[in-house]
Amino acid sequence: MKKNTIYLILFTLTLNFSFGQNLKDKNILVVWGGWDGHQPELFAKHIEKWLISENVNYKIHNGVDAYSDYEELIKYDLIIQSVTMGQINDSELNNLIKAVKNGVGFSGAHGGIADSFRNNPSYQFMVGGQWVSHPGGKVKFTVNILDDELTIDLMDFELFSEQWYVHFDPNIDIIATTTFDGKYYPEIDGVVMPIAWKKLYGKGKIFCLTIGHDPDEFIDEENAWKLLTRGLKWATR
Repeated sequence: MKKNTIYLILFTLTLNFSFGQNLKDKNILVVWGGWDGHQPELFAKHIEKWLISENVNYKIHNGVDAYSDYEELIKYDLIIQSVTMGQINDSELNNLIKAVKNGVGFSGAHGGIADSFRNNPSYQFMVGGQWVSHPGGKVKFTVNILDDELTIDLMDFELFSEQWYVHFDPNIDIIATTTFDGKYYPEIDGVVMPIAWKKLYGKGKIFCLTIGHDPDEFIDEENAWKLLTRGLKWATR
């Protein structure tokens, strides 16, 4: 009985440490823009409702000029970005990279983080992965949850969406995957691709999730929403 009690306490502590960080009074910046096809404003609105429920001090900004002032950026504990493709100038990019390197968390989903600023490999190096294809367009596929502190009690789930093929850094810590069936490209049959990962960049923490072509996927699938919000909490300074 005593041993079981100790295990229960340790499990509870692990659960709380993993994704139970209290975000009250944390400072979070949400930046949206880029290609409208990924509905970045809708994604930002879903995130805003969650931030309100977490009693966060937050700002939502349309456009990457949010990165124009390093002294402002470094005040944030987390930046949540939803900017597919788009352009960023050298000063804005350098400020963003410097802020993350110095401890500001950085996170997002789908094209909002893993297909931003295609001409900037230094950004891709920071994030740890870059979209290159979604064979078949929207298809039915399974998200496989791996064992991790952020995935406790989460279940594998199916989506009808874009199954992303990415080029990724072998240094990332992968916590969810998907397996391609080769229907559209036989040579990738059985290829296991990361869906969600976390990594460090200097003192900052990065969390990336490649699902979310339609932001409502996070509303309709509870496991997807939990995975996203736990990742956001983990990345917060």
